[in-house]
Parts: sequence; structure tokens; C-alpha cells
Amino acid sequence: MSRLRRWLRPGTGVSGWLIVVFLGELLLAVAGALVIRQLFRDVPANSPAGQAFNLASLQFLPDWLRPLVVLVVGIAIFLWGLRRLVGVLLEPFPAHTQPLVELVYQKRSLARGRRIVAIGGGTGQSTLLRGLKQATSNLTAIVTVADDGGSSGKLRQELGIAPVGDIRNCITALADAEPTMTRLLQYRFPADSPDAAGLSGHAFGNLLIAALSDIAGDFEEGVRLSNRVLAVRGQVVPVAPVPLTLHAELADGRELDGQSRIMRSRGIRRVWISPAAVEASVDAVEAIRSAELIVLGPGSLYTSLLPSLLVPGIRSALEATSGVRVFVCNVATQPGETEGYTLSEHLAAMHAHSVGSLVDVVLANDNPHARQPPDYPAAPVRLDMLAGHGSPLLVTADVVDMENAHRHDPQKLAVALLRILDERQAQQVPMAVRTA
Repeated sequence: MSRLRRWLRPGTGVSGWLIVVFLGELLLAVAGALVIRQLFRDVPANSPAGQAFNLASLQFLPDWLRPLVVLVVGIAIFLWGLRRLVGVLLEPFPAHTQPLVELVYQKRSLARGRRIVAIGGGTGQSTLLRGLKQATSNLTAIVTVADDGGSSGKLRQELGIAPVGDIRNCITALADAEPTMTRLLQYRFPADSPDAAGLSGHAFGNLLIAALSDIAGDFEEGVRLSNRVLAVRGQVVPVAPVPLTLHAELADGRELDGQSRIMRSRGIRRVWISPAAVEASVDAVEAIRSAELIVLGPGSLYTSLLPSLLVPGIRSALEATSGVRVFVCNVATQPGETEGYTLSEHLAAMHAHSVGSLVDVVLANDNPHARQPPDYPAAPVRLDMLAGHGSPLLVTADVVDMENAHRHDPQKLAVALLRILDERQAQQVPMAVRTA
């Protein structure tokens, strides 16, 4: 009976349709009563037919008791039949870690959630998505396609498709799949194994997305198929339909090509992409235009976030959107790439690439007490003031994983972002600045 009550609660979409069914049955009952009345109007009460009618209509009971008995019996039969019907409908479905009614309730509730876009790549974006997917399924992850290392780099060279590693990680983060399927997507064939042959070092999820792209005959459509096949909560889209090459100029004047080389380098002065005039993904542009909240980061500043923001169509869509644009600063510096960077230096790098003006709010961590992994060369990002005319609003909050000072906590980060969105939409005026 408790399971039946869960099915009838608001939000599942079941109770409303049951009312419609009940009204239909009620009209059928009224029609039947009218027919019976017409048939037995002239039947003598002492005839066999009349006696049968009196017995069926409970004429032997007092007038006030007859409708009560019929109502109680009708409700009992209705509930018993409904319970058996639910059991029959659920019988073919495999067991879930939580009841199917809870999954239905969550799906319908999340479908009415806020429209959010997350732009970036790497571990930071996957962490963000794991938190946001608990609040909404109107979620779009726009993922960089500039990776040229590991399994993604091999597939890029061999098949000519855009790198899929970050796309795989985001799909895994958003997939409503069984835990075994999640482990399968992240499974990596042993490197340099003679038994694995050409599969050596490849992640299974990368191969799956590559195969679906080949079946669809188009990379973007292949990613859309991956979203559907793996029951993604929201959608994951590439920032562009073709692979991008990342280039960098260092402080000493040297130039480097390739994300895998740039991410290990110190003293990055600027980065750019080729082809410079690449078309942005149609799905990405549409998602930005309709979003209430656009989250830039967290993730590697030069090798994950900026390559996406430098795509002309993405920048134009961000300039035109009415959504709140929040830059989530990393909780820790990255060895080589942002070594020693403060909060203001992260934002200065964005201004140097002409995308700093796209930021309305900066969200930074203000909890310095999380556990730092031993012998890890990174350090927490030091907070400093954002100065200058037109500086974005700075909001600080505890968004760090207390077990790892170099990772965001998914739930804390999602709560902080949704609070920013609620305050902006409620006030429709600049909020009071909260600094460390």
C-alpha cells in the first residue's frame, strides 16, 4: 500500500490521469444506471425480475446506508485493482537501486528544473555536472574538443574525429545508467598489452562514441545518439563539430602546439585555436541562448575553458544571452598551466583573451581548511580583490571537497550556483558584494 501511495503523490503525473479515468468510469456508471432505470420502470415489484432488481439495488437496507455501502465496496475494489495493475506493469522491469516510482517522480520533477549550461572540460566540468544533475535535467554540457593526448588523441589521428575523452566523462557524469554501465564506459584497455592489440590504452566509452559517430555519419549526431543510448540527464554537446588545435605563446616567446604540451608549460602568455573561424555546434548555441544560468568552468583555464570561449559562435551567443554568466574559479592552481595564480590572475587571463567581459559573477571558494593531498605540487587559489571599472560581482562560498583541497564538492557547488541564480532573478539588481 505504501508503494501505491507513492504513485499517487503529486509530481509523478499518475494521480491526474487517474482522476480522468475515474470521471470516465463515473459517467459510464451513470449511463448504466439510466439504462437500468428505463428497463425496470414498468417491471412489477413482485415479479422475479423486480425482486432481482430490488436485491441488486440493496432495497432491503435503509436509504442512508445504501450509497455508503456501494461507495465503500467501490473504493475497495478500485484500490485493489489499481494495486494489482501497478504490480503487473512493473513486473517486466529489472530491479533498480531505488523504486521505479521514485525514478518517475525525479524525472518529472527535474524536467521542470532550471535551464543551465556548463562550458569547459576535464575533471572540473564532470564534478560540476554531478552536482547540477540532482537539481535539473534541463542541463547542457558544452565540451572542448582540443584534446590531442591519450585515447582521444589516437582516435583523432586514426579516424579524424574530434576528441571524445572529455565528452565521455561528461556523459558518464550525467548518465542515468546502472553502475556497471558507468564502469564499462570508463574502462580502459591495458596499455601495451599484446592481447588488446589495437585497443591498447583506449577507453571503451571513447570507442563507443566513435562507433556511433561512424554509424550516424556525423560527429555531432553521433554524440546525440550517445546521449540517447546512455539515458543522459540533459545533453552533452561538443563545442564544435570538428577537432580544434590549441596553440600557445609562452612568456619567453616560444610557441607550442597541442593541448597535451601546453598544459604542462609554465608562463603561458596567450592561447589561440585553429581553425580560428570554426563553426560552433548548433546545439551549443541554442542551449546558451535559452539558458537561465551559464557556468564557465571549473577546469583547466588555458586548455579546457578558453578553447571553448574562443570559438566565435560561442562568444557571440554568450554576448547575446540574457542568462546569468558565472565564472567558477578553480579551488586550486594547476602545476605548470596556472602555477601560482591568484583569483584575479585567473580573471586577468580571461580579459587578456577578450572574454573577461562575458562574466557577470565570479564564484570562488573561501574555505581554506580542506585536506591537502600529500606531495601534491598544486596549492589553493589565493583570494584577492577584483579591482577596476566593470569588474564582475565576486561571491565567495564553501565549495571545496573537504577530503581533497584540489577538488570542488559537487553538491556544495551546485547549491552555491543555484543560490546566485535565485538571487539575481529575485532582485533583478546587482547583489551586495561578498568577499573573503
